[in-house]
Amino acid sequence: MYRKICVTNRHLAQGDFLRQIERVTAAKPTALILREKDLTQEAYEELAVQVLAICREADVACYFHSQPQLAVKLNAQGIHLPLKMAASMSCEDRMRLPCLGISVHSKKEAVEAQKMGAAYIIYGHIFATDCKKGVPPRGLAMLRSICGSVSVPVYAIGGINEENAWQCIDAGAYGVCMMSKYMEL
Repeated sequence: MYRKICVTNRHLAQGDFLRQIERVTAAKPTALILREKDLTQEAYEELAVQVLAICREADVACYFHSQPQLAVKLNAQGIHLPLKMAASMSCEDRMRLPCLGISVHSKKEAVEAQKMGAAYIIYGHIFATDCKKGVPPRGLAMLRSICGSVSVPVYAIGGINEENAWQCIDAGAYGVCMMSKYMEL
């Protein structure tokens, strides 16, 4: 079996979002990234408290997306940041964060993320996906190149499902990230 990270999108959830998170955590992904980027700081925090409780109950790591101070405040197991956000922080601030993950889109960015102290990297999008309509996928050859350029775990993202996930693993990915699969359980 390979490692899977659920990336949330409450707009894709089937019914009540917190019930969806309960179904997701019952499926035992390696981690869940609470991505909900369109929420206000207050709304994100309110949701994060509830999702974190569900994840802890199910023993699934909960990572916050783009909310480093909140991750520290609520003792989340990890934080996931876009490269530019991670780069704008001091090295000391990055080192205080729990399990730092960074999104990258090139080999140069992957090497930079590793130097910044990323515990893992998410690279993509690998396959065509509705989340990136009209943007060509980066493909398995680039994924293989990214995986060979860094020593930290690389998770593939973008258009990944149960049928094509193994192609990412065969290309060197440590695991995969899935959104639609988990939001439609």
